[in-house]
Amino acid sequence: MPQSGAKARLPRAERRAQILAAATRAFARHGFADTGLDDIAEEAGVTRVVLYRHFDSKAELYRTILDRACERLAERVGTDGFEDDAIPALLGAAADDPDAFRLLFRFANREREFRDLTDSLSAAAATVARTNLAKQIPPGPWLDWAAQLIPTMTTDAVIAWLDNGQPDPETAADRIRAAIHGISDAAGRPQGAGLRQ
Repeated sequence: MPQSGAKARLPRAERRAQILAAATRAFARHGFADTGLDDIAEEAGVTRVVLYRHFDSKAELYRTILDRACERLAERVGTDGFEDDAIPALLGAAADDPDAFRLLFRFANREREFRDLTDSLSAAAATVARTNLAKQIPPGPWLDWAAQLIPTMTTDAVIAWLDNGQPDPETAADRIRAAIHGISDAAGRPQGAGLRQ
């Protein structure tokens, strides 16, 4: 029987989940470089020894958070299309775990150690965008431009939506879609056609 005031020991999987959640919050406040293991331990309410029982290093912990965020995002949004529910699903995923979303799309690409992950995400998103946009935009530099810009603009739009208090969640997806259509329309205009109407 535990003594009065003693903390109950969590099962390993629950403790790991607690550490991941706390580390996600801590990293989202200060980024990878400026967050120490002591900050994470304090956030999780554990000691550094407990952290090291679950993760060999701060880098392993951060990469685990990013990998988990990628997996959850893929489950919610998918990985190969621009279906009608993709933007609402992206907004839902971001709203469910804003700290992980910010880490993945705002902070991780600033850290050299994690550029491989963010570069592969960007490349995959551009490939999906190119495949879908090629149905309406002729091959060439403007298709390349739109395929690179739309995924970046979309994730930046979602982060801006998070940063501004998630306004009008029922219309946010339509607003982001309108911005995407604006880029697509501009890229698909015939050469020499003006943009003003």
